[in-house]
Amino acid sequence: MRVISPRRAFTLIELLVVIAIIAVLIGLLVPAVQKVREAAARTQCRNNLKQIGLALHNYHDRNKRLPPGYVSAVAADNSDLGPGWGWAAQILPDLEQAPLFRQINFTADIGATVNAAPRVVSLPIFLCPSDNGPPTFTASGTNATIAFGNYVGMFGTDEITDDPGAGNGIFYRNSKVRLTDITDGTSNTLMVGERSSNLALSSWTGAVTGAQVPPIKVSPLGPEGAGGFVPGPHRSRQRGAHAQQQREPCGRLFQQARPGRQFPVRRRQRAQHQQRHQPGGLGSARHAQRRRALWGRGLLSR
Repeated sequence: MRVISPRRAFTLIELLVVIAIIAVLIGLLVPAVQKVREAAARTQCRNNLKQIGLALHNYHDRNKRLPPGYVSAVAADNSDLGPGWGWAAQILPDLEQAPLFRQINFTADIGATVNAAPRVVSLPIFLCPSDNGPPTFTASGTNATIAFGNYVGMFGTDEITDDPGAGNGIFYRNSKVRLTDITDGTSNTLMVGERSSNLALSSWTGAVTGAQVPPIKVSPLGPEGAGGFVPGPHRSRQRGAHAQQQREPCGRLFQQARPGRQFPVRRRQRAQHQQRHQPGGLGSARHAQRRRALWGRGLLSR
């Protein structure tokens, strides 16, 4: 007599349970992977800023001053005449980019044909790994295509469009700032920070003559001048420096300009304001009610 053994198989309910368990595990795994990737991006961004800081110090050791924000002749109406190469281009040899540095004709404008090849080179050292900015873009108001870069120098407390050569920070037009000029101390002063591509496009090359820096989001103040490609104002047209601290992809700042001492003060004031106005926070009605209840029971002294 032939005996037929029953087949082993999953029921529909068992299969659905397994699928649900796998979905839950994936849901738990994806945020963990994203956190690991963002942590790695923050580390890379911090390392980029550290290397830029070291390169600036090496430049200072050789030349007894920091590189200019950007180099340009000045017209009678205070406009730029070029060539416009910025601080980041000046420190290329200190960032192991000496071959690229030798390709640049610093006496010719950034937009000149002779500089067509070097000005479009995308350098990872100037890119935030969390930013999805374009590798190159065309400077507004010109036909010059230039490489994108996230890191900008600090111009100061005023808008760079007002007078590109009158910054009270470290980087402005034809600046020659020495470390001894930083009276607040270099450890208390901001020099270079990060600008997200969702605020405005910037470049490591410098300030393209005749170009503008239009904000990505609509701003009543309009576009900045070409100098905005390289130095970033303390109060940029998209709340620049504060946005760098609040939202930039990695949110990292490295030594930027003399007014940098205002940043920790404003951060502390903002934190106190948020603490007072959040439910149950310091200074709120709920907090005062708790204090009165504790004092009534003798658990809190005035």
